[in-house]
Amino acid sequence: MTFAPHMTIALQEAQKAADAGEVPVGAVILDPDGQIVARAHNLTRWGNDPTAHAEIRVIRAASQILEQERLEGCTLFVTLEPCAMCAGAIAHARIKRVVYGAADPKSGGTDHGARVFDHPQTHHKPEVIGGINEAACEAILRDFFAEKR
Repeated sequence: MTFAPHMTIALQEAQKAADAGEVPVGAVILDPDGQIVARAHNLTRWGNDPTAHAEIRVIRAASQILEQERLEGCTLFVTLEPCAMCAGAIAHARIKRVVYGAADPKSGGTDHGARVFDHPQTHHKPEVIGGINEAACEAILRDFFAEKR
């Protein structure tokens, strides 16, 4: 599976978030055959919902579309390393693989910070691949926060 084209689609979602004044994070879920099932971006401010991260929204959408709570065999692409909340949702959804762009040393939950998948209590540990299209994923975040300062 090639990762860069799917991360480009996640970046398009991140741009939608930025355009709406949201932290620019975008996500895409592919089914086991590599077809896009759902795409989403952050909408925490718009919906006054602290759980409306791109990953949670795309997991909800994919689950509805596929009519199943488990997304076994699916791959999640997200522009920023998932936080601990999102990592927990990923584990519960039984997503096979997580591919992220920019690392999040401050709030990450997979390779930094909480490292949710490393805990023995975690029911499911997906494959995690970071650093895909990292420069573009970092740039959209950096530019967004530079405008805010």
